[in-house]
Amino acid sequence: MINIKMLETQSIALFLILLPIVAFLYASVGHGGASGYLALMALFSFAPETMKPTALVLNLFVAGISFYFYYKEGYFNKKLFLSFALTSIPLSLLGGRFNLDASLYKKILAILLVFAILKMLNIFGKESENIRQIKLWQGLTIGGIIGFFSGLIGIGGGIILTPLILLFHWGKMKEAAAVSALFIWVNSASGLIGQLSIGISIEKESFLLIAIALIGGVLGGYFGSKKINNQSLRYILAFVLLIACVKLFFT
Repeated sequence: MINIKMLETQSIALFLILLPIVAFLYASVGHGGASGYLALMALFSFAPETMKPTALVLNLFVAGISFYFYYKEGYFNKKLFLSFALTSIPLSLLGGRFNLDASLYKKILAILLVFAILKMLNIFGKESENIRQIKLWQGLTIGGIIGFFSGLIGIGGGIILTPLILLFHWGKMKEAAAVSALFIWVNSASGLIGQLSIGISIEKESFLLIAIALIGGVLGGYFGSKKINNQSLRYILAFVLLIACVKLFFT
């Protein structure tokens, strides 16, 4: 599944250095980091068919750790989570069963990376004190759409869900992070099951990446659920995502 052995030694080292940094930054805002992992893999020329299952596996562990810390701090809103998850889980499974043409996959991923860039720059979705009650049809519709594309592309969907929660004032920043973390976990699990059901296997190299990503994920989840807000690092990550976005559009 993972093409690490085909990378040059220097490329491997740089990839493995950047991986926990991406995991740290995403986990600090309640995300699993799939869009970041996919961006990194795109920059290092991983084959599209290896990118999706790899990102989903990493998401399971990093998002799980992130959710634990946010839940422990009391930020999880069960009702808000269920309003999205009821439709996202089955549709993520459905999306995971599709393997797109490599060119189309890259274009859709590039578009979704724009959400990640806007989120890291705090442009899309601001925290508000005036919280509104989400309507069931809104949660089910949004959850289903995000869930399908999550399974289709190999992301958990949090990078889209969090800004929407903040944009429509359905929750505060930490609450959105907690809901998104579990949302990412269930969608990643569902999408991965869809991948496994069509014959995709998880190779042993995955566990090396998991161990490395967990270092950043644990630290990011811990400090993110407290008070950390390192905007400078987010600007750097946004720049990396932008480079990957451009590369995906033109390759």
